[in-house]
Formats: sequence, structure tokens, C-alpha cells
Amino acid sequence: MTLIKSISGIRGTIGGAQGENLTPIDAVMYGAAYGTWVKQQHQKESYRVVVGRDARISGSMIQQLVINTLVGLGIDVINLDLSTTPTVEMAVMMEHADGGIILTASHNPKQWNALKLLNNKGEFLDAAAGQEILDIAEGGNMLFADVDSLGTISRNDAYIDLHIDEILALDLVNVKAIKAANFKVVVDAVNSTGGIAIPLLLEALGVQPVKLFCTPNGEFPHNPEPLKEHLGDLMQEVVSQGADFGIVVDPDVDRLAFVDEKGEMFGEEYTLVAVADYVLANTPGNTVSNMSSSRALRDITNKHNGSYKASAVGEVNVVQTMKDTNAVIGGEGNGGIIYPELHYGRDSLVGVALFLSHLAEQKMTVSSLRESYPSYFMSKQKIALTPQIDVDAILEQMATIYKAEEITTIDGVKIDFESNWVHLRKSNTEPIIRIYTEAASQHQADTLANDIISQIKQIAGL
Repeated sequence: MTLIKSISGIRGTIGGAQGENLTPIDAVMYGAAYGTWVKQQHQKESYRVVVGRDARISGSMIQQLVINTLVGLGIDVINLDLSTTPTVEMAVMMEHADGGIILTASHNPKQWNALKLLNNKGEFLDAAAGQEILDIAEGGNMLFADVDSLGTISRNDAYIDLHIDEILALDLVNVKAIKAANFKVVVDAVNSTGGIAIPLLLEALGVQPVKLFCTPNGEFPHNPEPLKEHLGDLMQEVVSQGADFGIVVDPDVDRLAFVDEKGEMFGEEYTLVAVADYVLANTPGNTVSNMSSSRALRDITNKHNGSYKASAVGEVNVVQTMKDTNAVIGGEGNGGIIYPELHYGRDSLVGVALFLSHLAEQKMTVSSLRESYPSYFMSKQKIALTPQIDVDAILEQMATIYKAEEITTIDGVKIDFESNWVHLRKSNTEPIIRIYTEAASQHQADTLANDIISQIKQIAGL
């Protein structure tokens, strides 16, 4: 059982001992620390925070603890109850609230839950803000409201519909073309809140949804991470239903993957590639993804005469780099779409709408669309080192060895070769180096990873 306290929030398993797991006491303590931080940002007469949750079994319990803790601090709470991460982000903006909390452990199994924390822009906190909240929790200097100054709770169930309305109003969402295409799509929402939001969006677009695991009861029918090895039922259902394709989202609906009409994975890395291809064709500009995402996005960006930039790993880093480069589309290779025309957050709903628009306008099958993009293959490995070895020094030496190549050092060391790349990152908790590679074939990706591992071992004297 685990409790992870980080700058991006607090995440842990339900039950067990305080301070070692996500217990009610921990939920209250970190909820109070966040509420205290919110009040420290601006001196005001009143404060408002939006709270929503995915459908995890523990969600209602954690939600009540967090909401009433904020009330105890004198903060008014807008309770969305069952919602999605991007919907809560949108609600913070539309309510002009002081912040937001999403109660979700994203793709983690059902025993996990977490407090994901947002600022007043509906965006995830940066490292400095996250550290301030951890410091407040450790210091315990939290001042609660007296009986006449307690916050209030207001319930608002409209925001998924409002979120969808905002998507339908986007210039690049071609509702007319999508309706004319008469798509039939299978939806695997892993029995969480995507089972509410995605079918509603599809129906609004004139798409026939076939619901698979769309009951928001938190009983995940398979591992909730949207990877090929977990999606056998979806693949079979797409074929048996004669559907145009399948959609899978994670429990809080910020990761998106597709299955083509043959029941084959479109490729999680290629969700962003396909959406970016459509966006760039209509609004030329720049793109961003993190350093461990596929090079295919760079290729597509170059095709449209834009500029691609890689950020450090982490959504907050992707968002900041997008703002710095005025990117028109960005995200992460794990299926996260960030479309700033709507908001700066990974959003499966807008990803679905843009993908459908692309497909409808191209008038081609999902498998044919996938074949139109460059194919890359990844290898993800790690190498364990002894605690005495200086990992930073090894990474610096690798950068020196390959100084003639394109080197990026904002997050470990990434070496871009002409036809492939390798990204080396150290762990913050143990003496290991993670080695991610990408190439034109799986054999080439694996070979590159093994060659780099051999070099590192030689440098380390292993």
C-alpha cells in the first residue's frame, strides 16, 4: 500500500495506516493544505473551488471529506460530483473560480485515488505551487473558519453538457460532416465517468454509440490504462458490431486511444498525431509534446511547415512550452490531447470531436488513416546502477559522447539521431536510468536501446 506526496498532488491506496496510504485523515490534511494555499493567493471576502470526481468506489467518501474540509476553511464549493478531469478544468474557467480539485487516480487500479489540484486558470499547478502546498501540510499552520464564516456547497450537474456545448461551437469541429458520415462507434469507458460524457458527445454529433463498460460504478472490468493488452473486449466488439472504430478512455477521461474497424489498435501515440494533422491542415502553427513521445508528431508538423518543440515530461511542462511557442495543438504520447482553443488541459472529449471531424472530411477508414502516417516503434527499458554511481555524471558523459547529434537536456538527456532517438532519464528515488528509444522498426528500437545500455555499463564500470 502506498501514499505518494508530490508537487502534482497526493495519490495513494485506500485503507491502511495514516501517512502510509490515502486515509480519510490524509485526504482532510491535504485538502486543507490546498484550501489554505488558495486563500493565500489573493486576499478576498470569499473563495470558490470546483470539485469533481471519477467513478471510483472510494470517490464519494473522499469527495465528502475534501468538500467539507474546504467548507471548514470558509471556501464555497461548486460540487460537480461525477465528472471528468477536463470538465472540472473547464468549470474552473467558466465559474471564474479560485481553483479546482479532481478526485481521481487516473489510470491506476481501483484501490487507488488521488487529489489532482488546479489553479484559478483550471490548469495543473507548477512545481513551486505544489511544493508550497506540501510545505503547508507539513507545517500544519492551517486556520479554519468560525461558525459564521463557513463555506457553502452548491451542486451543479450541468458542466458535462456545457463542456460538450463548448466543443460543438469550435470552428474546427465539423458537426455537419460528422452527422453526414453516420458513424457507429464502440465506447469502452472502463465503467467510469467517460461512460457518461463520451456517449453524450457522440449523440450530440449524430454518431451512434455502442456502450461497452459505460456504467459509472467504479468496477473496472480490466486494467484501466488504455493499452492494447487490456482492450481485447473492445477489439472484439468493434468487429462484431461492424463499427467504424472504437474509443477507449481512462477513468478520468484525459487519455484517449482508438481501435480501427478491423479491431486493431490505432496506436496511443498516434491519437495526437492524427488530431494534430487535422488541426495543422486548418490552422497552421506550432506543436508540442513531451520528450518521450513519438517523433511522428514532429514529422506531421514539418509536413505542415510548422515548428515542433519537445518539453520535459509532465502535463504542466507541455502546457508551459505550448504557451511559450504559441502552439496550436499539443499533448502527450499517452493519448493526451491539449487544444488551447478550448483550454490548456488534456481532453479526450475535444480529441474525439476533432478526430471525428478529420475522419469525416477525409472520407477514409481508420485503418487507412493510420497507414497514412509514418510508423515508428518504441522500446522502454531501464538499467539498475549501484547507489555509489553518480547518475548525473553518466548522463553528462553520454551527452558529451553524442555532442555531434541534436541534444536536449531539459529532462535527462535526449539524443536525436537522423532516423531514431533515445531518451535517458534518471529516477528520483532509486539509482536507475530509464532508456526510451524510437525507430522505424521494433528491432531497430531494441538494438539502439541495447547499444546505449552497453555504453552506460561501460562508463559505470559494470
